[in-house]
Amino acid sequence: MLLRLYKAVLRGCAFLCLAASAYGAGDVPLGEDLRRDGQQAIERQLPMLLEFSAATCLECRQLEREFLVPMLISGEYTDKIIIRRLLVDSGTQVTDFDGARKPASDVASRYRAWITPTLVFIDGQGREITERMVGINTPELFGGYLDACIDTALLQIRDPDSTTTFAGCSAASAQ
Repeated sequence: MLLRLYKAVLRGCAFLCLAASAYGAGDVPLGEDLRRDGQQAIERQLPMLLEFSAATCLECRQLEREFLVPMLISGEYTDKIIIRRLLVDSGTQVTDFDGARKPASDVASRYRAWITPTLVFIDGQGREITERMVGINTPELFGGYLDACIDTALLQIRDPDSTTTFAGCSAASAQ
């Protein structure tokens, strides 16, 4: 009996390790081609979450480690949102929604994401659809609020006329 339990625990650990390796040892996918990602969002009727991050940002690592990576690994958000990370301090170039190549920092400026981490919820054309999340001020409540913003963003995509919001996360037009 104890041996079976031990084997089951080992299988579970092995599964989690394999799942984590599917995301580059725990990385949030980089937003290298927002045009392609936006097209995918339109086809799948999903919102996008852009995480504006910096290499030296400890709160960004916390956000990724405690929330975004577990969301990706769980598979529960695959049909709810497309998550991408933009490194604003690395000089990386991204393909924007209009197809132009530009620094990730220019995209951050357009979205007024001057503090990292900033989470922006957008549609497939790059329009902001819910209120943004800036920083992590209460980690104990952050996950619930993040889920509320994801649900609100998904509803804005699938039913743009809806005025329903979740846990106080309002649609961008209501701000």
